[in-house]
Amino acid sequence: MITPLRLRFPDFKRETDTQMCIAVVDSGASLKAFARMNNAWVGSIDIAIKKAKTACLFGMPTGQIGQLSQPEGPLFGIEHSNDGLITFPGGLPIVDSDGILIGAIGVSGSSVENDHIVALAGAQIAGVSDLPEHPWRT
Repeated sequence: MITPLRLRFPDFKRETDTQMCIAVVDSGASLKAFARMNNAWVGSIDIAIKKAKTACLFGMPTGQIGQLSQPEGPLFGIEHSNDGLITFPGGLPIVDSDGILIGAIGVSGSSVENDHIVALAGAQIAGVSDLPEHPWRT
């Protein structure tokens, strides 16, 4: 899964002049692939991994979890669970064509908007980025 993402690094770097970290986890939220561009922030390593894990553990984009975790929201304080979650954009679940969660991707190192764009591109390479509606989802 990570090879096509690496091929996109040079183009993305030229377009945005940024360095990023990309993490891919399996359906159990175990790290399966990781790439760090030269000179990417060291702090982005942990953020990318946690974005991928967060998206996988809850089957939704990290930005959506962030909206739900605002004060007075139904998930307020969730970022303190599971050894720390990331609740801003850049993490997306990856599902197959049958709607089964197969993993997630997390991206960090640029603006959250750019992180989300790269995560979406990676999720689309590996699978489908949106989970089907489930009655248990918020």
